[in-house]
Amino acid sequence: MTQRISKAIFALLAIIIGLYPSIYFFLQVRNIGLLSTKTNELLTNIYWNIGFYTHIIFGGISLLVGWMQFNKRLLHRKPSLHRLIGKIYAISVFLSGLAGIGIGFTATGGFIASLGFISLGIVWVATTLLAYLEIRNGKIEQHRKLMIYSYAACFAAVTLRIWLPLLMITLGDYLFAYRIVAWLCWVPNIIAAYFIVKTLKPYNA
Repeated sequence: MTQRISKAIFALLAIIIGLYPSIYFFLQVRNIGLLSTKTNELLTNIYWNIGFYTHIIFGGISLLVGWMQFNKRLLHRKPSLHRLIGKIYAISVFLSGLAGIGIGFTATGGFIASLGFISLGIVWVATTLLAYLEIRNGKIEQHRKLMIYSYAACFAAVTLRIWLPLLMITLGDYLFAYRIVAWLCWVPNIIAAYFIVKTLKPYNA
């Protein structure tokens, strides 16, 4: 029962944050969320805007579809659907991740925050690429493990929005909190993924 509730909460958070980018389109505003911390010069830069919207749109898609890949029922009963969702996830990760690395150089909070988010983007893209290559070579177990790391990095979009308000309340300084959350949003996720992988049962178990 507890496991089912945990999975339901996990999926719900992924869906809510996955849909979050739609706010920027439905509300047609530029002074909410991350955009409220950016300069007018950056907000009017076409290349930055392409990177930003590519990152949030395809990052949202990654969150929305990625959690489904851990559903054993889907994997066993509809493997073709599992592969289709996997392709959508991988393409979305590459687009969002590469765009995220690009806009990471202008991250709020300066060098420390930039390094955190750029590192996250590299880990996300790299683990997804390796997972893709492993399944292409028929190495299912390695693929599963790498996908856990990949989605742990993807889930940083959720954990960032949990940690940031808590840090702001505790520290009372947005920039300091943002520098910390640039690392806190994903490093613990990767550590958690490591322990999940260590206890992972074989595919056919």
